[in-house]
Amino acid sequence: MFGSALERACQFAEILATDGVQRGLIGPREAPRLWDRHLLNCAVVADLLPEAGELVDIGSGAGLPGVVLAMLRPGIRVVLLEPMLRRSAFLEECLARLDLPNATVVRGRAEDMAGVIRADIATARAVAPLDRLAGWAAGLLRPGGEILAIKGQSAEQELAAARPVLSRLRVRSAEVLRVGQGRVVPATTVVRVVIGGHGREEQPGAHRSRRGVA
Repeated sequence: MFGSALERACQFAEILATDGVQRGLIGPREAPRLWDRHLLNCAVVADLLPEAGELVDIGSGAGLPGVVLAMLRPGIRVVLLEPMLRRSAFLEECLARLDLPNATVVRGRAEDMAGVIRADIATARAVAPLDRLAGWAAGLLRPGGEILAIKGQSAEQELAAARPVLSRLRVRSAEVLRVGQGRVVPATTVVRVVIGGHGREEQPGAHRSRRGVA
């Protein structure tokens, strides 16, 4: 799944299992399941990305999924957006150790960066409910930009609850996708929201489980 990025992925896993745990970015119980629960869970989201463009990872934290996606899509410029100093410092160190020239760290809150960052794609994992996340991401995206939010079992309910906000944002489409079926168990659940304009065609490897235009 990681292909030529496997060596970097192994190095990143080692960083997360050591420095990440010691500095409180990863819980100690997560270390034994870093690959299946975290790295592979994030890696399959690359199926939804183009080969080039600009991506902002909101609330990047330990670099999941932002660092993983930067490894797998070297043609995409990735901004790891993180408001907390200790986390942004950790991310800076990760990028230096992993030698990822296509990724940068910006310390700040998404709502404060509206209009400053203009990306094609916004990703997030375990950051905020979809209604709040969509409002933050909309200010960071160009027209036609996409939100790819990694969610859990409540994704359908979050999407339903977020519809009033999505309607006000005039989104073009909103749907729940199951990504990586047959490669990761369980498949990664992603809520994909297109903010106005014209979105990209659906990428291979994603199964649409529900669709709705807000």
